[in-house]
Amino acid sequence: MRALTENEIRSSFVNCSKGDAKRMRLPRERPWEDLDFLGWRDPGAPDRGYLVAEHGEQVVGIALRASTEVRRGFSKSTVCSVCVTPHSGSGVALFVAARAGAAGRQGNSVGTYLCSDLACSLYVRGLRLSDFRQRIETLSEQERIDRLNTNIGGFLDEILAG
Repeated sequence: MRALTENEIRSSFVNCSKGDAKRMRLPRERPWEDLDFLGWRDPGAPDRGYLVAEHGEQVVGIALRASTEVRRGFSKSTVCSVCVTPHSGSGVALFVAARAGAAGRQGNSVGTYLCSDLACSLYVRGLRLSDFRQRIETLSEQERIDRLNTNIGGFLDEILAG
């Protein structure tokens, strides 16, 4: 992902007010060269998350709400719908985003299961490891990155279709 300025990040949001985008806390560290999208949780409001990605010719930002965490047994696993990384316990959360435009203002939303820390890009590159024993995939790192980008693009398409 190309490096984005604070202004580019804040102005990219399609499903929240400009005031909300202006007030949100941005992450301090942004390892752009290892990211396919910038995702972070708000430390002051743990149920809030944010995701910014290049989508087509534009940069799209979405505000997310995480479901209340359901504690699962350590031996049970869940899988992120975007990067397909298995996690134990609460390593995956259901995130819901309001659709863009009038549909979002009417309360329509889209949800998907994502890594709770929104660090999918780091998991597919092996820069962060899941607490669940890793399954062996036959896909190359580039194929996993391509799959992540396809999956996140599909999620953004649903939000933008509002």
